[in-house]
Amino acid sequence: MAGAVQDETRRDETVLAGFTDAHVHLGLVDAAAVRAGGVARVVDLGWDPALVAEWVRASRPDPRHAPDASDAPDASDAPAALPLIAVAGGLLGAPGGYPSRAGWAPTAAAVPVADAASGLEAVRTMAALGARVVKVTVNTDAGPVWDDRLLATVVGIAHEHGLPVAAHVQGRGQVERVAAAGVDILAHTPWSERLDDALVAELAGRTTWISTLDIHGYGRRSRAHRVAVDNLRRFHAAGGDVRYGTDLGNGPLPVGVNVRELLALADAGLGAEDLVRALTTGTRGRWEPFPEPDGLTSVLRGPMPTTSVAEVAAWLAGARVEQAPEPGPRSRPEPSPEDETPPSELDTAPESGVSPRERWDAPRPNGPDA
Repeated sequence: MAGAVQDETRRDETVLAGFTDAHVHLGLVDAAAVRAGGVARVVDLGWDPALVAEWVRASRPDPRHAPDASDAPDASDAPAALPLIAVAGGLLGAPGGYPSRAGWAPTAAAVPVADAASGLEAVRTMAALGARVVKVTVNTDAGPVWDDRLLATVVGIAHEHGLPVAAHVQGRGQVERVAAAGVDILAHTPWSERLDDALVAELAGRTTWISTLDIHGYGRRSRAHRVAVDNLRRFHAAGGDVRYGTDLGNGPLPVGVNVRELLALADAGLGAEDLVRALTTGTRGRWEPFPEPDGLTSVLRGPMPTTSVAEVAAWLAGARVEQAPEPGPRSRPEPSPEDETPPSELDTAPESGVSPRERWDAPRPNGPDA
């Protein structure tokens, strides 16, 4: 099975690589509830840059501060576990453009870029806070956007810093523009218009699309939903890389694995194995926001259903996140009589504890949904 992790000791369960939601806004949701809902990793695609670096730190234990076992807190005092977090930082766009006037975004989330110099400064700032991707906005429905030259310049600057570029693309004709600029990831499946087959085929050869289908109606199939599903169906059929993502924080979306999102992906032609790949590595694996091994797994009851895609979606939504046990210490072989080093002088590696996860203390504003 795609994404499967072999575990011979748990034959009544299926252990998969940890699920990732590739598009969230953690400032609008409870991060601990996301992990409790079966999501092991999240990519925050836009918030106040001053806060997101703390989110990354809070989601990762720091081995430099491993406490002595005698100092470990009681389980009742331990903070709720968080998903592993990757971030984009702020959303780079034209001055006065999206999301500077959006009710869901804090003021600092919109990073105005007026020229190449401010674009360089913005990308350097995001790289310094640990961004794994640069987020840009090209939304003609909500304000001004960059011209083609500045768009390509900012994308090029991000690439020079080793960062892929994810774009919020909204408005007729804007997908062609970001394609020409060399954007790597579409933060949403395009929904403003039905894309030309040739453009879809071109993008399928080199980009990743994050699904976010359920935001178009939240279970009610709107026109935008139908357009997005049609675009994604052709993108997937052409070999495009599809990532599961929900835009969590945008409206009444379930916190955790979203069955409606999975069913919409199935409507777009993804089969059971494709759904697992979309949740783990991406259907083609072009973009990996979490390249380091982290041991996070998604554990599900029993084997994958074979009766219907609806049952597969419900099964995947029942995942729980577990940390795979670290391999035990290797036993040291007994020294032979010919060994010149006395056993009493053999080096022994001290055991290191694992620091508890820090509490989720970063403030989350109250406000309208994204």
